[in-house]
Amino acid sequence: MKPKIKIKFTDFWPTDKNSYFFPNLLETKYDISISDNPDYLFYSCFGNDFLNYDCVRIFYTGEHWYKPDFNLCDYALGYDYLSLGDRYLRFPHYLMYTEDHTLAKKKHLITEKEIEEKVSFCNFIYSNPNPYHRNLFFDLLSKYKKVDSGGGVKNNLGYSVGNKLQFQRKYKFSIAFENATSEGYTTEKIIQAFAAQTIPIYWGNPSISKEFNSNAFINCHDFDSFEDVIKRIIEIDNDKELFYKILKEPIYLDDVNQDELGEKQLLKFLSPIFDSNYDLAFRRPR
Repeated sequence: MKPKIKIKFTDFWPTDKNSYFFPNLLETKYDISISDNPDYLFYSCFGNDFLNYDCVRIFYTGEHWYKPDFNLCDYALGYDYLSLGDRYLRFPHYLMYTEDHTLAKKKHLITEKEIEEKVSFCNFIYSNPNPYHRNLFFDLLSKYKKVDSGGGVKNNLGYSVGNKLQFQRKYKFSIAFENATSEGYTTEKIIQAFAAQTIPIYWGNPSISKEFNSNAFINCHDFDSFEDVIKRIIEIDNDKELFYKILKEPIYLDDVNQDELGEKQLLKFLSPIFDSNYDLAFRRPR
C-alpha cells in the first residue's frame, strides 16, 4: 500500500506543467490527494497565496528573475547552481519536458538520409516580443539568409506553426535563445532544438557547457560578438562534413549520469521529505 500524502499547488501559471508533472511523478510512489488543507505545498513565483499555508512548503521556479527564499520555504527546486544539502535541488525547467528530453538524448543517432532532408536553413519560433538580444540576433542572421519565423514574433511565413517539433525537423539550425542571460538559467529551448535534430544556436546560461556537450551546439557565450557567431554559422552551413559531425555529437558527455537526470533525480530528492517524520520535515525558521 502506498503512503498517503495531501498536497496542493499554488502561485503557478495556470498552464504550467506542474498541473500534471508533479502529480504524475508522485503517484508512482504515493497515494496523493489534492487538498485545500495540505501537508505539503508546492508553490511558485506568481503570487503570495502560499503565505496562507502553514505546512511544509516546496518552492519551484523556472524563471530567471526569482530565486528561492529559504526563510519562506522548507525546500526549493530551481535553476541556480546552489549547494544547500537536502534543502535544494537544481532542476532546470527543461527536465519537465520529458518527451523532448528523451528525443534529444537520441539526436546523435540521426541517419544520413535524415540529414539530407534538412533542406531549410534556420528557424525562429517565439511568442514573447520583448527580449532584445534574441530579436537582434534574428535580424543580424537574416542578413546572411532568410530565417523562417513561425511564431508570433517577427513572423515571415504568414501562418503560425502548429507542431513545433515537426516544423523544426527540416532545418539545419534553430535559434535557441532564452529570454535573458542568467547563470544556470536553462529552459526547454535548447532541448527542443536537440529533439528536432537541428543545431541549436544558444544564448542564455553562460555556463551552458556545464550541462551539455559544447561540440553539439553553437554557444554564443564562446564568442566575442554576434557577428563572430554568424561567421561560425556560415562556416558550418557551407561545410557538409562539419555539419554532419556536429549533428552526430551526443548532447551529454560520457561522464554525465543520464539515469540520474529528470524524474528519477526529482523523486530521489522529494522522497525523504515525504518519508520523514512530518515535524522534522519543516526546515524554515518558525
